[in-house]
Amino acid sequence: MTERRSRFVPSLGLAACVALGLPACSGPLLRSGPHYLLEAPPSSPDLVGRLTIRKISSEDTLIDLAPALGVGYVELVAANPGIDPWLPPDDARLLVPSARLLPSGKREGIVVNLGDLRLYAFEAGGVRTYPIGIAKDGYATPLGVTSVKAKRKKPAWIPGPSARADDPQLPARVAPGPDNPLGEYALYMGWQGYLIHGTNDPRGVGRHSSRGCIRLYPDDIAELYERVQPGTPVRVVNEPIKLGWIAGELYLEVNPDAEQSLELDETGKRPDAAAPPELPEKVKRAAGKQTARVDWTLVDTIGRRRYGIPARITR
Repeated sequence: MTERRSRFVPSLGLAACVALGLPACSGPLLRSGPHYLLEAPPSSPDLVGRLTIRKISSEDTLIDLAPALGVGYVELVAANPGIDPWLPPDDARLLVPSARLLPSGKREGIVVNLGDLRLYAFEAGGVRTYPIGIAKDGYATPLGVTSVKAKRKKPAWIPGPSARADDPQLPARVAPGPDNPLGEYALYMGWQGYLIHGTNDPRGVGRHSSRGCIRLYPDDIAELYERVQPGTPVRVVNEPIKLGWIAGELYLEVNPDAEQSLELDETGKRPDAAAPPELPEKVKRAAGKQTARVDWTLVDTIGRRRYGIPARITR
């Protein structure tokens, strides 16, 4: 995953915390334990990245921190319940949710998961993951399989009918530059009008901010652009629930669903929710013959709180 330098430093050398049911990274919860994914987890084909903790100040806001930390705003808010995204307490310890279980299905080319606001780029050496901006309320990205048809540096933007309806004063063509919402790089998919591109407003990444295109941070799209060629398959899925095996243990990651994600984006507040009704069956299928080892109380807790953090659910 892309590494970024920032002025935030890891706190006390502690690896990571998953605060199930309490404000993240506070008090005695700053420890490793049987359900926590440590900063340097065992290698697993089902996992990418690692969790870290960063100390922040009351002058920081999560929407400004997200780009510096290389994560999206919504996933940062979801992983840190009890921390006001606009007025965090001074010296708060922030859990950076950079560890992700991989979506199900074929692991090749590009997989866009709307369910965790992440893009996964598979290559011979492994997988890279990037936070993404996705469709705002009233718009959508198609689910299914397509491919990268073309790629372009410094793309011009041709506003579509919906953009023109929102702003009739838009020119017929927006040249490359600071006013161009496509940023510096664009990958054109087989679905007409849908792109994977950069942005001139990084604060829209990791949020519901587009009309269906997939937005990446400027550094991330520059890296992806160099690694992806026309013909690369693209699969778009919506999987807020993911499971994977790490060192013989089953891990579960539950993200906010579309409605909850939108509410977190717009208000910064977590809506009350029941666990997804399909969760037990998904866990049983993943656990297989190891189902007797599953901690079902923990599964329900993770399903209700939807922190978007991989947590161990086998005993």
